[in-house]
Amino acid sequence: MTARRTRERAEGGESLVGSEWTVEVGPVAHGGHCVARHEGQVVFVRHTLPGEHVVARVTEGRVGDKFVRADAVEVLRAVPGRVEAPCPYAAPGRCGGCDFQHASLDTQRRLKADVVREQFTRLAGLDVDVEVRPVPGDEAGLRWRTRVEFAVDEAGHAGLRKHRSRDVVPLDDCLIATRGIIDSGVLDTEWPDVESVDVVDAAHPDDPVLVALPAPEKADGSAGLVGEHVRDGDWQGEYVVAARGFWQVHPGAASTLLGRVVALLGASSGDRVVDLYAGSGLFTMRLGELVAPDGFVLGVEGDRRAVDNGATNTEHLDNVEWRANRVDRELRSLVSQGVTADLAVLDPPRTGAGKEVMALLGQLGPRRVVYVACDPSALARDVRAAADQGYVLSSLEAYDAFPMTHHVECIAVLEPDD
Repeated sequence: MTARRTRERAEGGESLVGSEWTVEVGPVAHGGHCVARHEGQVVFVRHTLPGEHVVARVTEGRVGDKFVRADAVEVLRAVPGRVEAPCPYAAPGRCGGCDFQHASLDTQRRLKADVVREQFTRLAGLDVDVEVRPVPGDEAGLRWRTRVEFAVDEAGHAGLRKHRSRDVVPLDDCLIATRGIIDSGVLDTEWPDVESVDVVDAAHPDDPVLVALPAPEKADGSAGLVGEHVRDGDWQGEYVVAARGFWQVHPGAASTLLGRVVALLGASSGDRVVDLYAGSGLFTMRLGELVAPDGFVLGVEGDRRAVDNGATNTEHLDNVEWRANRVDRELRSLVSQGVTADLAVLDPPRTGAGKEVMALLGQLGPRRVVYVACDPSALARDVRAAADQGYVLSSLEAYDAFPMTHHVECIAVLEPDD
């Protein structure tokens, strides 16, 4: 037996990359692709829609793999909802930043709703009825992203990476980026000895912030601060965040989420609120005002820089306290002290809060929990974990804060099962 055959068998069989199969496309799956089958082999196919008949070219996978990945390189039978992608880079073998430019906005939102429902059925054992709602501030699904990290190729040209690849596709435009980002000149500039360039087009300062990142210095937090405006009905506020920290990149997302969280939580004077994964205080500062003068808000965040910014954003509120700590550690401390809460908000990272956090949160005994999530699978798992603590899902909303991509923002309300 040759060394090559031995290696192929050890790695799972002969490569299928480049194989072209004609397939009937099945349902959408979490991750920006649809599911098809070819001679029993599961195929995750990008650039297609459920019900289509396509030629799929394998991009990743070997004989014997549980599934392979592919691009639809020819559409033999289209379905209603397919449109011509507005961006020439949103195509097989090109930029991997967008998943659904070949679908109308209505179709994209139906697909995202299907994914949310499927994840809740499979991971939480719940049948949910959800509609993905638009978020104001984009241009028909384009020109919404206020922060983009562009990769830089060996020649110093900025672009975006291919799907699941380190290869860089040089661009002359990115249609989901705001005009301010493109007008910054990032795509017209040569960037020698730079791995990537982060461009931030926040409300303040007036000009976009460009941060060149040499290869050893990913996410060093040295880009300074930017400011954002938010509204909740007649109320409006301004907060500062780290330019390379976490914040909502769709211009309408922060205000939309703030308004819905406040409405769903129902906080009033005297309530004790815990705001977990509080970031720089988007929810904290508004809740601090709503529960005043007798209520109290505790913001918990693991990023020290975000906590410092949060303290600045809420320095006018003497009923807000911040803890720079991992959420699970802080909750363990609170539970051990016998602390309780009336209400809770959590906005964890994409991986979710996890079983331990949901268990500890339940021990605080809030009458209502509002959970903001950017990943429906993580949310569904955490909703299932909350059920073990006696909390049930009382409502679920979804918002299209990331048009043209598979990402969707959800807001779940959990309440004790009385």
